[in-house]
Amino acid sequence: MDIFGSIVGLLLSIIPILIIGIRIKQEDGGPIFFRQKRVGKNGKIFLMCKLRSMVVQAENLRQELLDESDVDGMFKMKNDPRVTHIGQYIRKHSLDELPQFWNVLKGDMSLVGPRPALIEEASFYSDREKIRLTVKPGITGLWQVSGRSNVSFDKMIDLDLEYINNESFIGDIIIMLKTILLIFPGEKNGAY
Repeated sequence: MDIFGSIVGLLLSIIPILIIGIRIKQEDGGPIFFRQKRVGKNGKIFLMCKLRSMVVQAENLRQELLDESDVDGMFKMKNDPRVTHIGQYIRKHSLDELPQFWNVLKGDMSLVGPRPALIEEASFYSDREKIRLTVKPGITGLWQVSGRSNVSFDKMIDLDLEYINNESFIGDIIIMLKTILLIFPGEKNGAY
């Protein structure tokens, strides 16, 4: 399912990625893609790819904003000053995630699973939280269709463990369908 889904996803993403890429270039002339080391299954480090939604030096500025995170346990800011104008739109509709179909095709990620953790966040995981690293991370998952950034870190872990304990083909199909429905309204999907 991952191979077929990622190929279809990449084919369907070509035109949107081209259009968004042009807008990103027009806005600040920086790179179209953002690559970041993430923690995958069993702690394997891989390079995750996204469409760039923040200013070019966003990673350097992150340290200055850590105390302003809206979520304990991971860094998330609703009004992150690093997000570009086009970045606000693509993040709200999860379009910045489109290049991750490539990560799925390469085998680093799955279509459905826990979101890939940042290295520095995963280094502080408790034994219970590390269970989320026993499966491939996903482009979407139970957390994303259950409120996303509006959900606390502890609740995210609960949802990830619930997914792992009840993983099924039908469950994955339901999560993917819910994800598609959440992309279009954009307003209440908890993405930022």
